Amino acid sequence: MPVTNRAYGLLGIVEDQILASISISGLSKTFPNGTKAINAIDLQIRSGEMVALIGASGSGKSTLIRHIAGLLTADAKGAGCILVEDRKVQSNGRISPDVRETRRNVGVIFQQFNLVNRLSVLTNVLTGRLSSMPTLNGTLGMFSLKDQHLAMRALDRVGIAATARQRASTLSGGQQQRAAIARALVQGAKIILADEPIASLDPASARRVMETLVGINTQDGITVVVSLHQVEYARRFCPRTIAMQAGDIVFDGPSTALTNERLKDIYGSASEELVLPDAADLNGPLAVAA
Repeated sequence: MPVTNRAYGLLGIVEDQILASISISGLSKTFPNGTKAINAIDLQIRSGEMVALIGASGSGKSTLIRHIAGLLTADAKGAGCILVEDRKVQSNGRISPDVRETRRNVGVIFQQFNLVNRLSVLTNVLTGRLSSMPTLNGTLGMFSLKDQHLAMRALDRVGIAATARQRASTLSGGQQQRAAIARALVQGAKIILADEPIASLDPASARRVMETLVGINTQDGITVVVSLHQVEYARRFCPRTIAMQAGDIVFDGPSTALTNERLKDIYGSASEELVLPDAADLNGPLAVAA
């Protein structure tokens, strides 16, 4: 049974909100070249959690996120199944026929931002409303005044309201990623899946993006699953970490328990790829985005 909680929505209105959850059982993925990307994993992510996925390149974390979002299909053999908010995304290698309805509640944030450079920041954020609009209105870009106010509120939430009328191409990498987060907010997502959202950012921008994700997790109760390449960000911002290696889950527990020594036990010399040589920029109080 989904968990119901009284929460403040994007516009500050108290409402009953059904929080998201993710359930994965027996999920496997083999690519055409024979590479086994995911090995029959089982995973439960509770409503309102902030969870990090870590692992070296090729560990399977990005592949897992794309399966949860319904962007990849798992192996047909076996009993692989993914549920989001008790709705089936896929099972036995087939995407659910009504997956579009489920996707409305899932915001996906990619490493490369996926903004349209020639459009304004505001218009990019408003595209999060397309799935909730009549097709003709969306095609013509006829967004309601209510939707525009919603988008401006989202941009204010992530700290870049002043850029609303600029072309997306004029924003820095960190600002573009925060615009992508704002787009997920106006979509009304109850789950945010962030696939390496800070991989191409400088440390200051990376920290701001992570603070923004923490803010919407703690203030809105939105479930956040974020894949990260460095464990320091997981320890600092995510209470729970899931570590993957060669398609297997090799650690699932409190982020503070994933020490450098534990990483060496799991990954051997490859653990050096997951540890920042200097994490001083992550020290100090955590500033939760308002």
